[in-house]
Amino acid sequence: MGTDQYHEPPGELSHEVRTFARLCASLEEEAEAIGWYEQRIAVEADAEARAIMRDAQGEEYKHFSMALEYLLRRKPRWREIAQGILFQTGDIVEHGEEAEAEAEPEAGAEAPGPPGLAGPRDTSGSPDIGYLKGGAS
Repeated sequence: MGTDQYHEPPGELSHEVRTFARLCASLEEEAEAIGWYEQRIAVEADAEARAIMRDAQGEEYKHFSMALEYLLRRKPRWREIAQGILFQTGDIVEHGEEAEAEAEPEAGAEAPGPPGLAGPRDTSGSPDIGYLKGGAS
């Protein structure tokens, strides 16, 4: 089994985390396939071939959606943020910021600190990623 999808030693990860990682990898693969079909459809002159490609792309939409639903069912905070963004009208980024700010932290997660330095142990004075994104942690 390939382990390049893991960023930690697979043997140290629980079965649930390995399955979660597999579905994240599947989500990436389905999104990539959707993009490939989009390009193929854009340049294909033959109408029948385009129809076959559109049908195949529809399968990828389904697979992407099923993998996403699986992941969202296991991460309530992710689901909560996604629900604040997906299928909404208006400014996507604004909805994203609002949804993230209103989402409950994951069980067992530490409450986020104020934007700026990474935390009390970081004495380097280097800004954290949230700071670099405009203050959101």
